[in-house]
Amino acid sequence: MSQLNPAITPAALNERGSDYLPGYLGIEVVDIGEHRLSSRMRVEKRHVAPNDFLHAASIVALADTSCGYATIAHLPAGAQSFTTIELKSNHLGTVTDGIVHCVASAQHLGRTTQVWDAVVSDAAGRKLALFRCTQMILWPK
Repeated sequence: MSQLNPAITPAALNERGSDYLPGYLGIEVVDIGEHRLSSRMRVEKRHVAPNDFLHAASIVALADTSCGYATIAHLPAGAQSFTTIELKSNHLGTVTDGIVHCVASAQHLGRTTQVWDAVVSDAAGRKLALFRCTQMILWPK
């Protein structure tokens, strides 16, 4: 089973994504622990759909980024990287402003795959989305 790599910090992950989609969306890793990662994103106009509600893709980006960063922090020794092979989200609510939070938790940390669940909630703790993804671990050729 994979264990947390202590060299992977929230600051390192935030810097790593600063010039990519996570940085553009303002996704911030807040904490990393054994088999979990928490993050947040301030809702701004760029996250909102034309109906003035939080765009589902913004929620998926937050949850997928959180699970992906958690995978990076929990790669098995010697693994090179990972890629997402499946994801699913159930949207339960929405917001128009404020900060949304995400907690990713490991369900399976194998040598060839990892499965992560994430819960996205608003500042009051109301669940906005349930998310699950499967990651394929990539090994050097």
